[in-house]
Amino acid sequence: MSEPASAAATDNQFRKVVTSAAIGQFVEWYDFVIYAYSATVIANVFFPGADPVAGLLAAFAAYAVGFLMRPVGGVVFGILGDRIGRRSVLALIILLMGAATVGVGLLPGYNDIGLMAPILLVVCRLVQGLSAAGESTGSNSFVAEHSPDGKRARYVAFTYSFSNVAPIFAAACVLCTINLLAPDEYESWGWRIPFLISGPLAFIGLYIRRMVDESPVYQATVSAKKVSSQPLRDAFRQHKTAMMFCFALSALSSLGFYTLSGYFASYLQNTVGLSANKALISNGISLLVAFIMMNIGGILADRYGRKPILITSIVLCTLLTIPAYMIAAQGTFWSAVAGQCLLAAVSGLFWGPLPITLLELFPTRTRFSASSVSLNLAYALFGGTAPYLGTWLVASSGSKIAPAVYMTVVTVLVLLVTLKIPETFRSSLLHKEDS
Repeated sequence: MSEPASAAATDNQFRKVVTSAAIGQFVEWYDFVIYAYSATVIANVFFPGADPVAGLLAAFAAYAVGFLMRPVGGVVFGILGDRIGRRSVLALIILLMGAATVGVGLLPGYNDIGLMAPILLVVCRLVQGLSAAGESTGSNSFVAEHSPDGKRARYVAFTYSFSNVAPIFAAACVLCTINLLAPDEYESWGWRIPFLISGPLAFIGLYIRRMVDESPVYQATVSAKKVSSQPLRDAFRQHKTAMMFCFALSALSSLGFYTLSGYFASYLQNTVGLSANKALISNGISLLVAFIMMNIGGILADRYGRKPILITSIVLCTLLTIPAYMIAAQGTFWSAVAGQCLLAAVSGLFWGPLPITLLELFPTRTRFSASSVSLNLAYALFGGTAPYLGTWLVASSGSKIAPAVYMTVVTVLVLLVTLKIPETFRSSLLHKEDS
């Protein structure tokens, strides 16, 4: 059975869909990553009085708290997305995300309101986590369900790749504020500027999302009267194995992404000893490499299938993660660039075919719920803890490559699971349950 996507979406409408999804991905990851890039100053503003390592751990603990809400958000927005449609839910998500991030930028520090400062910081992180839970799977589903046959992977990979453009922009914002302001000005108020920028970005995304039509694949399911009243229950009953596959792949994806975008800049400053400028610039270069490789991975997945590209990239991750850390830990700017780019290249190749694979495992009537819950549980357990665990592993072991050993172990386990995942290359987004 072939879905009506390619015939239903006009070129103009499809461009709006892709643009709105790309902006949504950008805002989501910008909002999350800007916190990690500002972790050192956040530790001083909201957790003063602790030694530098303890303060940084406290800041990263607050960072991880946002991920605790991701499974909750996955349930809430997943069910809503399958029951009332993708479009309305995605508009709500981007509004919440922008509001929470602006909230962080407006919060008084510990010296102003005492214990309420870190408490309110955690509240903002919880709202960020709740809203971020629905963005990736929601916008990826929206694009996939509008995309022409045979090109789903590349279009979904393209919009998803903006998750790597966002940290580059975030790094540029932090670098500009650091370099344009005196150190005491930056720590006093300048660090807030990158958080406040999220407001207009979110409103632009909201405006475009209100202009696009609902997914034609979802509309076909509505017309066939196959919309599930309890999509999450149906997913657990009928697609438990697919949800486990989704969890395993998302575990590696989230660990890799948040290691690269949420931890490495701090690692280079606090463990390797690079300046903030060199750490952020080298990290931005590596994320640009990941952006390019994600799009290459999506194109290859449309040509050769999802599974061969996934397996190849995971094998490369297994072999190259420890060498990448060893290179980055040499203490020079160019070694930091080389090590991160090596990790970014193999990770980007993996991230390219990943989102479409996760979506094609499920029927339309449960796609948002099943993929969102599985992905966000993995992100909470592996992505949210990546910066904290990385910092703790180095501090407790004394080894600069300890985080790489942990990541390699996870990679090997995920490879074993990936070998059992079915190929979804030529599958329809409309499964038997949808019609």
